[in-house]
Amino acid sequence: MINRVVLVGRLTKDPDLRYTPSGVAVARFTLAVNRTFSNAQGEREADFINCTVWRKQAENTANFLKKGSLAGVEGRIQTGSYEGQDGKRVYTTEVVADSVQFLEPRNANTNTDRSSGQQPSYQQNQSPNQQNHTRVDEDPFSSGSGPIEVSDDDLPF
Repeated sequence: MINRVVLVGRLTKDPDLRYTPSGVAVARFTLAVNRTFSNAQGEREADFINCTVWRKQAENTANFLKKGSLAGVEGRIQTGSYEGQDGKRVYTTEVVADSVQFLEPRNANTNTDRSSGQQPSYQQNQSPNQQNHTRVDEDPFSSGSGPIEVSDDDLPF
């Protein structure tokens, strides 16, 4: 028997971190996961999947993820039930996560880096023979003053 779940989605609210009486961390959160198809109106629908994660992963999830964060979850489906306040049996389904992956940088949902309008700078280690190559965003034909001569021998067909 196999009970394996892999999800990628966004948190609908900040994770709820609590501790059991014996001191074990447990975090609960809901992941909004888009369906692969659109409805009759052409809109994408989403499923809202309750997830639970335990121990150190729970603390990391609560510390580093928040509402809107993109996360990947691997785990298993677990069902349960309890008696509601009205005396009726309530059935539950959740994903118990073995692993929670943070799929965005820590500051991806804040405007602190984007408010200046500057792009982040990345350093590249270039060897001297790579410096003469044309950059991808430069037009190699911009310095030409006229049409480009192409002979029939240059064409592949």
